[in-house]
Amino acid sequence: MSAAPSPGPPSPSSGPAAELAVRMPQLLEAMRSVGSGLELHSTLERICGAAAALTDARYAGIGVVDEDGDALADFVFHGVDAGIARRIGRFPDGHKGLLGALIREPDPVRLVDVTEDPRFSGFPEHHPRIRGFLGVPIRVQGEVFGNLYLGEKRGGDPFNDYDLTMVRVLATEAGIAIGNARLYEAAQQRERWIDGSVAVTTALLSGGDAEDALQVVAERARRLSGSAAGIVLLPADEGGMEIVAVASGRPSDALGTVVPPESGIVAELLEGQPVFVADAATDPRMITGFGRAYGPVMALPLQSDGRVLGALVTPRARGGRPFTEAERTLAIQFASQAALALMMAETQRDRERLAVYEDRDRIARDLHDLVIQRLFTTGMMLESARRDSLVPEVRQGVGNAVDELDVTIQEIRTAIFALQQGPAEAPSGLRTRVLREINMAAVPLGFQPAHRFVGALDTTVGDLTGKNLIAALREALSNAFRHAAATRIEVVVDATAVLPDGRPGVRLTVADDGVGIPAGGRRSGLRNLRRRAESLGGDSGYGPGIGTDGGGTTVVWQVPH
Repeated sequence: MSAAPSPGPPSPSSGPAAELAVRMPQLLEAMRSVGSGLELHSTLERICGAAAALTDARYAGIGVVDEDGDALADFVFHGVDAGIARRIGRFPDGHKGLLGALIREPDPVRLVDVTEDPRFSGFPEHHPRIRGFLGVPIRVQGEVFGNLYLGEKRGGDPFNDYDLTMVRVLATEAGIAIGNARLYEAAQQRERWIDGSVAVTTALLSGGDAEDALQVVAERARRLSGSAAGIVLLPADEGGMEIVAVASGRPSDALGTVVPPESGIVAELLEGQPVFVADAATDPRMITGFGRAYGPVMALPLQSDGRVLGALVTPRARGGRPFTEAERTLAIQFASQAALALMMAETQRDRERLAVYEDRDRIARDLHDLVIQRLFTTGMMLESARRDSLVPEVRQGVGNAVDELDVTIQEIRTAIFALQQGPAEAPSGLRTRVLREINMAAVPLGFQPAHRFVGALDTTVGDLTGKNLIAALREALSNAFRHAAATRIEVVVDATAVLPDGRPGVRLTVADDGVGIPAGGRRSGLRNLRRRAESLGGDSGYGPGIGTDGGGTTVVWQVPH
């Protein structure tokens, strides 16, 4: 490396020994300051401040070399206020200029005028003008961690041999402090990921709402990875993968989006391979507009026992730093733990579902063998009594009772059919599927919800919309059963609805006469309904019910066809 000639020797009264004696307390204080903490970023800031004070430099900076060793992953500075830093914009990336040369050749460099060096490529706009320059590599356990830069000695003097010697000693101590800070940060980071895995496992196995649990996975992954969003995808029925949970600092309409199987990233994820994207905005495998809004991306399969259950995606904002090897390893372990918890939760739900089916079979047999037979016998007795009665009013009343018994028997038979019908036997028509959900809800409710259809549901409403409408109906009826204590429920599905913005759509209304929604009560079911509607371009809300004086709740869920 070329370097400017050092200034002339000091005067006899201030020789090398005297100079070192004067500076030694400063050096010791700087070394003490550098090693006084364990947090990495604050350690780098202290190194910059100590080096600037030791050499009387106006400006100092540390460029942290990335894992590939060919660019800067981070840049910490001292001496430039926040306002000027904002006007400068992006900090150097180390791909060119003098800082890039120091990455490729990590040796000490001392220049009287940095602008005259052939490797200098100019200052960005608003950058302070610097002439004197001193650069020293910082090594951690023998590997180059980055470079310490000093610029513009106060008073305009160039940096001298003593400055270089002091900074090299400080850089050695800085390497030790950075190594300790790295170990501490790695331990803290592992602890956070482990805590996140525990939280996700608890959420998935708690027996609560599956969508809420997946939302916990997305939110934890976003926070732990320092990403702009956390996204969970599950395999879609029509191929590809569907976005089922999004955790983001800003509103997103990606929920419900299906990434087609033609996507190279989806193909790799379904094969169980993790995918790391340097820049989503330019990667040709990103075929959705949603994905192209980000920078670095980690896409990890959620797989357990060789089976891919879904995927976890954590994108960073455009221009964000790449994911380090340590972050990738921890994220892969987190995804494996989340997949195992998903598998265990699925097994738990299967056991619960089997128990429910067995109970439903028992109830159906009891209804058929006992209740219907007794009602039928009672109806026969009443019919005989009606024929024998000579009083017209009595004959009329008994006849009405017999008719009511016939209706009751038909309703019980419908409930028996719903109880005995498995998920795989569900008919394809939307109208029939709605009726099936209503009949299934009648069993735990203890009464049959009223229903009404408007328009041609089966021919007007698309498959995706129909699938989400059934899920919304199931959620609304479940909420009414679990929380409302209702005695009457009315379901209306209107395929001729007009949305507030004028678009044609379908509107689902579920009204009850229950206790209503208490202040401060749990809102997860209503949030699920709203997210599902918004993912299709619609909306959802609630209002007064059909009880006395508006008692109860009316849930309205509406989306375009």
